[in-house]
Amino acid sequence: MPTEIYFNVAISGLLTGLIYGLSALGLSVIFGVIRIVNFAHGEIMVLGMFFTVVAFRHLGLDPLVAVPFMAAILFGFGYLLQDWVVRRVAHLHDYFQFLLMAAVAVMLIAICLMVFGPQAQGVTVDYALDSFSVGPLIIDKVRLYAGIVALLGSGAMFAFFKYTDTGKAIRACGDNYTGALVVGLNVRHYFALTFAIGCACLGAAGAIMVMIVDVHPYLGPPYTLLAFIIVILGGMGSLPGALLGGILIGMSEAMAGILLQPSLKSAFSFAILILVLLFRPQGLLGKVQR
Repeated sequence: MPTEIYFNVAISGLLTGLIYGLSALGLSVIFGVIRIVNFAHGEIMVLGMFFTVVAFRHLGLDPLVAVPFMAAILFGFGYLLQDWVVRRVAHLHDYFQFLLMAAVAVMLIAICLMVFGPQAQGVTVDYALDSFSVGPLIIDKVRLYAGIVALLGSGAMFAFFKYTDTGKAIRACGDNYTGALVVGLNVRHYFALTFAIGCACLGAAGAIMVMIVDVHPYLGPPYTLLAFIIVILGGMGSLPGALLGGILIGMSEAMAGILLQPSLKSAFSFAILILVLLFRPQGLLGKVQR
């Protein structure tokens, strides 16, 4: 097989991995600050994908243009979900949180079935079949644009948490809950804001992802599982780790599909997860818990 095919597949996997990373950032930031595992992660992203399909069909809105709108819609959804529902079980045992988020996931699947139907739906943009030629490489326009937007979204997340006062306050609430209360931070608001930001990442990732895969109501669980693999691979609560994990999984899936069999892509991802758990359980960029 010509060498350039491997490079083409690797680039495609890299661009897809950037979208995976943006999606996993939503899971990582919620766990890193609130210490709640969002088991409705994939279903919330599917919600953003369906909203993007509706905006494309009825408003003619390109999915890439729809990214900030989907992020804003799911930001509001996430804020209300955390403040009205999740907050009430945050102090309870982990299995109560798991049951709550699993129930939210099931409800979202049922709502999507009722509103959008069981059929797979997608969008076809004008440049869907276009590509760029760079020497022997052929880069798909859709994946390139999607990867660039996902990278910009991830960069905006990093900048928000590192440079803004609100981002620093959120990090303070996650690092020292009692200390944040003592200095007068509105922890309830910042926790809801954190969950909202995580859901906004899913809205943006969903708007991008629907350009690559068709969406249906049962698409959520596989992406929830994939996000868990990525976050554990990169390190629980590590934002750079989530992005790195997404890139590694995207590229490994792409290469496994061409070197082995497409049906072995998921198995290959789990193999990587097992190796990381065996030899570096804190993740590639995670910190050792003392």
